[in-house]
Amino acid sequence: MKLVLKTLLFLAMTSSFAQNSINGVIKDLSTGEGLELVNIYMPELERGSTTNSEGLFTLENLPSGNYTILFSMIGYEKQSIKIALPSQTSLEINLKPSIIEMESVIISTPFHKLQRDNVMKVEHESVENLKASGAVTLSEGLSNIAGVESLTTGLGIGKPVIRGLSSNRVLVYTQGVRLENQQFGGEHGLGVSDAGIESVEVIKGPASLLYGSDALGGVLYLNPEHFAAQNTIEGDLGAKYFSNTQGYSTNLGYKSSVNNFKFIFRGSTAEHSDYETEDYRVTNTRFKEKDFKAGIGYQIQTFKTEFRYNVNNSLLGIPEDIGVQSTNKTPLLPYQDITNHVFSSKSTIFFNNSKLDINLGFIYNDRKEFEDEHDHDDHDDHDDHDEHDDHDDHDADHDEHDDEHDDEYHEDHDEHHHDEAALHMKLKTANYDIKYTLPTLGKFETIVGVQGMHQVNTNYGEEILIPDATTNDFGVLALSHIHFNKADVQIGIRYDHRNVDVYEDLNKSYNSFNGAAGIKTNVTENLTTRINFATGFRAPNLSELTSDGVHHGTNRYEIGNANLKSEQNFQTDIALEYKAEHIEVFANGFYNMVNNYIFLSPTGTEINETPVFTYNQDDAYLYGGEVGLHIHPHPLDWLHFESSFEMVTGKQKNDDYLPLIPANALTNVIRAEFEKPWLEKGYTFIKLKSTFNQNNVSLFETRTGGYSLLSAGLGGSLTVFKKELAITISGNNLTNKKYISHLSRLKSDNIYNMGRNISLGFRYFL
Repeated sequence: MKLVLKTLLFLAMTSSFAQNSINGVIKDLSTGEGLELVNIYMPELERGSTTNSEGLFTLENLPSGNYTILFSMIGYEKQSIKIALPSQTSLEINLKPSIIEMESVIISTPFHKLQRDNVMKVEHESVENLKASGAVTLSEGLSNIAGVESLTTGLGIGKPVIRGLSSNRVLVYTQGVRLENQQFGGEHGLGVSDAGIESVEVIKGPASLLYGSDALGGVLYLNPEHFAAQNTIEGDLGAKYFSNTQGYSTNLGYKSSVNNFKFIFRGSTAEHSDYETEDYRVTNTRFKEKDFKAGIGYQIQTFKTEFRYNVNNSLLGIPEDIGVQSTNKTPLLPYQDITNHVFSSKSTIFFNNSKLDINLGFIYNDRKEFEDEHDHDDHDDHDDHDEHDDHDDHDADHDEHDDEHDDEYHEDHDEHHHDEAALHMKLKTANYDIKYTLPTLGKFETIVGVQGMHQVNTNYGEEILIPDATTNDFGVLALSHIHFNKADVQIGIRYDHRNVDVYEDLNKSYNSFNGAAGIKTNVTENLTTRINFATGFRAPNLSELTSDGVHHGTNRYEIGNANLKSEQNFQTDIALEYKAEHIEVFANGFYNMVNNYIFLSPTGTEINETPVFTYNQDDAYLYGGEVGLHIHPHPLDWLHFESSFEMVTGKQKNDDYLPLIPANALTNVIRAEFEKPWLEKGYTFIKLKSTFNQNNVSLFETRTGGYSLLSAGLGGSLTVFKKELAITISGNNLTNKKYISHLSRLKSDNIYNMGRNISLGFRYFL
């Protein structure tokens, strides 16, 4: 591998490259007039420009090769074209006026195309839009994307659920590298701040071909904010207040681009007290978060690279029951103290008509978990090697709601007398992703690559949740995109090997071949269909292989199974999209068969009066999809009616239902967009999300009643001191509905989700 890299680097440094440039003009298709301030962007090179008052633009110092150029402007349909340098140097582009929202380039798939040109259906949403809905956290905001929900423990801890699958069945990518933060635990949240994240992409289905093990259920891909345009400086300051938690978030960012170098810095903080329902505050759902992101980029004609760093520290209270009532923001016992460091490097070497992408990452996850003193005693008595944050045996003073003095005493005691962490794990993960894009051959675009991971888990606390172990992954893949006149086809194959080494106790290896094939075609001018078939796999995690202890909150003793096989699935996806000038309709359906699905089941025995559960396997299947409608009626082009319905059903082979499957939901939105002389980018919306009864529950769940939540908001941009000031106002659960989500881990204690919340936010561009 080192020899290959050295050879490619030598070729990059010694080859002779012509300095290419592109000149062009962009016009309005209807009037033929030149358009000013059109954005021109080349995603492979991360180079861009804008047109002048006559619609003219120039891009210089470009390497030879085949590239995509995107042209976008509000009020016009985004257009993309393929060019070959040095043969194409002069362009004339005509943009079609359109009121349909501009599409975005999909980064999570390797060919970086607009969604309408992508063979695989990928959901894309800007973080700005998710935050405008009033979401307190990124995880909460993700539930606004059809087919995506959040598995929560209170407000501060949430993890994505994609079409019924979550935890180690869903991969999270940030800064271009896979995020590893002990995501197998039910109380282990996303661990990422939305500050400094520009957009999110969701692959809803097996993506093991692109990402390897653990992408069996899908991928959540977080795109960091772009660097500043060439030779510019940008800065912004933002803050938001949340009435329900009396909480706030702030962030400050700066970025600049000088000659060939680019820099970016962003810091943010957030603090929230216990969230409130109509009847009570939910004790210890409070949390604090600090986040810092930085990056540096360098680019010349034949080479570009960027290095990014993110450190995130979170103090997360673990709710257990309804106890002390206050608006303090320092977590009580038990709580988590988690620090996550993400180092990433992303480089591209451009050859004549080909390129080499090298992505490297290192993630250092430091997880500390503190618990009540009596919990330590319980662990000593039962030799428990499991997590503290599910405990149900509470101190009597915490259970007494009538004695206000005792509650205040214990809150003060918890805030200021923390013992050494009961659980302390450090997870260090180094990963690499190297892809070579071959020269285009006729209708074929082809990528070959290797991916891998080296991971070490080490324990430092008195409890052992999972043992010290080393995990190694290696995968090799090949993927082709074939362009036909009326269709696009994508095919690929991959081989993976994973080794899990639990020192002196267990050594397991898992191998898997996976493939994918898809086709996209325009049935008519307005109707597009996509059909995709893909396989995926997931190797058992350390908890499933080696656990041996009590989960107090679920009142069960869990025993791992060293003989577990890899989960293997096959999914079929069909997507239909109809887009006309004033109406859009989509329908997505899927059927997902999972062999060797891993789950917990009772043995009928007890240890220390606690029922014993073991990890077993059986085949399972999930099916469902999403349908939606978007109408923007003429001549009221500023008015939008949006409606979507999502459903998923999950069953074992014996027809028992799978746990933690989201209930069916219907979302209706009325949205208006407007411009005033004193207000730009103005909008307002009203949303009603109706979640239906969840009666299809597993043997260890109870049914969950349905509910409807009303939300509304408005916002826009003002000019203050000649700079843009963006203001947002939103309200969630405006009727203060008392409800419990089926995906809330507090459901077993009959604790409500959050009540009415009003948020006020601003962002000032310096």
